[in-house]
Amino acid sequence: MAIHNKSHNNHALMSLNKMRKDDSLKHKSASDFEVPNEIKLHHRIMDCYDFLKQLPDNSIQLICIDPPYNLELAGWDIYDDYIEWASKWIDESYRVLSDNGSMVIFGGIQFRDVKSGDLLDIIQYVRKNTKFKLINTIIWHYKNGMSAHRFFANRHEEAIWLTKTNDYYFDLDSVRVPYSEKDLEIALKDKRLNPENTRKGKNPTNVWEIGRLNGNSKERVGHPTQKPVQIIERFVKALSYPGSIVLDFFAGSGTVGRVCINEGRHCLMCDSDRKSREYFDKHLTLMRGLGQNANYRAVENIDEFFE
Repeated sequence: MAIHNKSHNNHALMSLNKMRKDDSLKHKSASDFEVPNEIKLHHRIMDCYDFLKQLPDNSIQLICIDPPYNLELAGWDIYDDYIEWASKWIDESYRVLSDNGSMVIFGGIQFRDVKSGDLLDIIQYVRKNTKFKLINTIIWHYKNGMSAHRFFANRHEEAIWLTKTNDYYFDLDSVRVPYSEKDLEIALKDKRLNPENTRKGKNPTNVWEIGRLNGNSKERVGHPTQKPVQIIERFVKALSYPGSIVLDFFAGSGTVGRVCINEGRHCLMCDSDRKSREYFDKHLTLMRGLGQNANYRAVENIDEFFE
């Protein structure tokens, strides 16, 4: 006769498990944190690998990057061996990411020859050489894009979401998509759905239909591969919390910094292109024009940033 382990009924154990649950970021949301009075931002023009080596272990809540794709769009987008180069910043990213943190890497699948690099190469390296966990592949679907004559015109890009552990922070409620009045009424009749969560809105799923930035978009600051604010906002709100640190070491247009200031996250930015600061300054001007918070304290020293 089997004797079942009833230790889960033990009051002391239940209390301990509750304490663990309460202390874990896994079970918290943005409402559990205060927005800091002052947002710290550090923006450097330097090589990403050299920048990463300056950061403490386990210090970053969210890494959100849009790396070069080796498409030879500019000098910063040409590498003889893409994955050899990428492996350096992937390994350093694992070191600096917190156990509750996440890493988002934008990319695509466009392998053409042996020196090209894409998300397939990155995923293969991550799987074979790191302890990262792949939580989701997010498909960014857009209806506006370039025409094509020698292949089917692209209308999506991908992003992968990686974590170090299963205890990652994820605030779904902050990014739920509201139901229409009619759809909410229908959804509340579905017995499989939790009514409380249903009223908060629906899960945006891993396919996000968000338009690309047109050439005349008001968000445009001049960077050729600028991502829409709406996409970055969703990642920042869902995977980081107010007062935490977000890192973008391919800062490019500076959209991540813009979102962090507006959402109450501290931000570290780095890029090898000196124009990155010009792009970011344009973001700040746009934010002020929209009446958004564009105030932050520029921290010049890394050690001071982590004080």
